[in-house]
Amino acid sequence: MRVGETTNEQAQNYGKPLDGVRILAVEQMQALPFGTQLLSRLGADVVKVEHPKFGESGRSSQPAMSDPQGRQVGATFLRNNLSKRSITIDIKHPRGRELLLQLAPHFDVFAENFKAGALTKLALDYDAVSAVHPQVIYLSVSGFGNLGDSPYQNWPAYAGVAESMSSLYSWSTPNNTAPTISPLGALGDTVSATFAVIGVLAALRHRDLHGIGQHVDISMLDCMVALADVQLQYESMGVVRDPQSRGALILTSFKAANGWFMIQVGREHQWERLCEIIGKPEWLSDPRFATRAGWGEHQEDVIRPAVEAWAADKSKQEVCALFANAGVAAGPCNSPAEVMEDPHIKAHNMVVEMPRTDYVANPVVTPGNPVKLSKMTEGPDTRVPWLGEHTYEVLTAELGLDETELEELQTKGVIG
Repeated sequence: MRVGETTNEQAQNYGKPLDGVRILAVEQMQALPFGTQLLSRLGADVVKVEHPKFGESGRSSQPAMSDPQGRQVGATFLRNNLSKRSITIDIKHPRGRELLLQLAPHFDVFAENFKAGALTKLALDYDAVSAVHPQVIYLSVSGFGNLGDSPYQNWPAYAGVAESMSSLYSWSTPNNTAPTISPLGALGDTVSATFAVIGVLAALRHRDLHGIGQHVDISMLDCMVALADVQLQYESMGVVRDPQSRGALILTSFKAANGWFMIQVGREHQWERLCEIIGKPEWLSDPRFATRAGWGEHQEDVIRPAVEAWAADKSKQEVCALFANAGVAAGPCNSPAEVMEDPHIKAHNMVVEMPRTDYVANPVVTPGNPVKLSKMTEGPDTRVPWLGEHTYEVLTAELGLDETELEELQTKGVIG
């Protein structure tokens, strides 16, 4: 689906569930922008506040493209800021801070993802914003949170910091070897942003019921601990795991003719079907596999050679279809190119293409909206905003500033 296209035309009469919800976002990189982009796809009007000269830090990421003015627009920005508007205000300037506080009452949500305490120093924290807008939903996303004590509150945090501290890496790191940092990309960012969306929706519902706003505080470390739930539970139950083995479970990848696929077998009936599919019915009476523990113990010396010999003349798609039809969970290990051509992904509009503005033919691809509602249209997404593209528009519409006032603010460097 290309930017500007929409599907599910019959649902257009219903609008979108967050139509009318307005969000003022002082945001950067991904831990918040991923979430506000999802909220915009659900209908919210998101106005993004950036520095007049540099923009937010995601614009300087690599790889990048050039906007129509020749300014860099980095990949992190490109995949997290569809369907938003951009205004530029220097929030460290006294007049910039004043503008932001004047804007706040025009929005339902004030969102930020600076290090804990950073906006307190600028007098733009929850207390300051709620003083001018008591019903505000004030969203904070930071490494270690603003509410409650933390010995790490002053630490800077990117996704990998929260992932590492949550024990997530110990799940797949063999003993006495170095963990692979951020093995799944910026999971600490996207997961935290998703929890932030849940918090905002809950707070909006709470305001509907009680008429009051509140501070929604998201700690990236808390979110990653929630994601790494099995780690803590197993530890508490005395389970000592060897990350090189899944124990009494087959959960690994195998090679087929054209690449790799994974299988998960954790129950006896699944084991029986696996044995039947690959032509090893004798394993069902083999004492080595009398219990689940034998699956893990003999995964490499017995099971892998047999499975890969059976799959050697089959594609990974054929293999997975055979397993799926027999009720065994399996899936091909796909590359990004294979994902973009996958018929499921296309049918679910999970690839959004934004044409480039720097004479490169291939469009920039961003994942689509995974939240599907039967009474909501799919899209249309709009392209990412150029830096400060909507500054005059928003300040005129919301605060009634005229051309002379805007030019004076720009001359002083308060806006861009």
